[in-house]
Amino acid sequence: MSDEEVWLIDPSGPLRGDVVVRGSKNGVSKHMVAAMMGSGESTIGNAPEVGEVGITAAMLRALGINVEIDDGEIRIEQGPEIRPRVPEEYTGLNRIPILMLGPLLHLAGEAFVPLVGGDPIGRRPIDFHVDALRQMGAEVDIQEGGVYAKAKRLNGARLVLPYPSVGATETVLMSAVLAEGKTVLKNAAMEPEVVELALFLQRMGARIELSPDRRIVIEGVERLHGAQTWLAGDRIEAFSYLAAGLVTGGEVRVHGCPQDRLVTAITTLARMGAQFEINDEYLCATAPPEGLRSAAVQTDTHPGFMTDWQTPLMVLFTQSQGMSVLHETVFENRLVYVPALQEMGCEIEVFDQCLGGPACRYHDTNAKHSAVVRGVSQLKGADVRLPDIRAGFSAVLAAAVADGRSTLRGVHHIERGYHRPFEQFKMLGLNIQRRR
Repeated sequence: MSDEEVWLIDPSGPLRGDVVVRGSKNGVSKHMVAAMMGSGESTIGNAPEVGEVGITAAMLRALGINVEIDDGEIRIEQGPEIRPRVPEEYTGLNRIPILMLGPLLHLAGEAFVPLVGGDPIGRRPIDFHVDALRQMGAEVDIQEGGVYAKAKRLNGARLVLPYPSVGATETVLMSAVLAEGKTVLKNAAMEPEVVELALFLQRMGARIELSPDRRIVIEGVERLHGAQTWLAGDRIEAFSYLAAGLVTGGEVRVHGCPQDRLVTAITTLARMGAQFEINDEYLCATAPPEGLRSAAVQTDTHPGFMTDWQTPLMVLFTQSQGMSVLHETVFENRLVYVPALQEMGCEIEVFDQCLGGPACRYHDTNAKHSAVVRGVSQLKGADVRLPDIRAGFSAVLAAAVADGRSTLRGVHHIERGYHRPFEQFKMLGLNIQRRR
């Protein structure tokens, strides 16, 4: 008998109320890795209660780093001995181990990290990370179980990323801050979470310059010290709850996420007819009486429409008037969640052509990265298994407007990336139950 937790959801009308979002899943774990390089204690505030934090904390402890977590505050400090090997039991759990290579090389002169994992949304090649470290003087050997690297000291280098990868940019940042000399990174990712990480490293004593045209200049320093920071609200979570209010005909007020993190998302929803109230306390969106309009949206690197926003947007498309088009350009397998929505009655068809925007880097591949969505779809309750974090949230939205009960399996994915989602949905008025 399986003890897997499932959620039972019955449609219960418009979702209304207030949600306070904490710091982002994508940001907190990177800050935890950066903090391991400081000579004193670092404190990360407004941390979310998500599975990703626990996984990252366990890996850091295995390396000899002291980690304490208490009510949204994470305290991190080096222990007396740094162990340079992340145990292989953490293979495939998330993408954080590859980011530990640079910091471990600085602290121990060598490092072994297991292979990366995370949601099955497309290839996450480590080539960019490995190439950057090699150009900075590290010897890197990709083995069957993971990646081994060694270096007496990393050196500054002139680096160009083939694609503005968030993870590779973060690897360069955390490898260059203690390297000897200057590192110039071109075609860097400039997502808010990357800039937030750079600012935290600067508080720790790093010398970082963010230049125009996706260029970052890092001057290596001899040592970093501990620092304090307060994470800004998660823009993925904020958009997801705005969509929850819209798709159910309700109104969710989202607190804790700065407006500047949602500029493109707000404009996209406004073009669909959503009406906004934005002030220094919260953001909220409501649909007009006649309903939302269809749209054509293309995901892109920041400041474009974020790839993680497209999963709740897809459900919103099914409840909007007319035919909508979604073109995913960041990950080639991001639409892996569509079958679960189709089981619930969402009229979605996926294509390997570039629809709704100019040709992207997947235009000559077999990757199904575009979708056409018919609205308004009549959704029905279903028993579905969730393949990843964002798919999980979108299935909850679909279940909230479906006819009949839905059973969602694999809900641990949602809890890995969202702060207490069951409790949040319950407070908004969703008829949701836990079962094993």
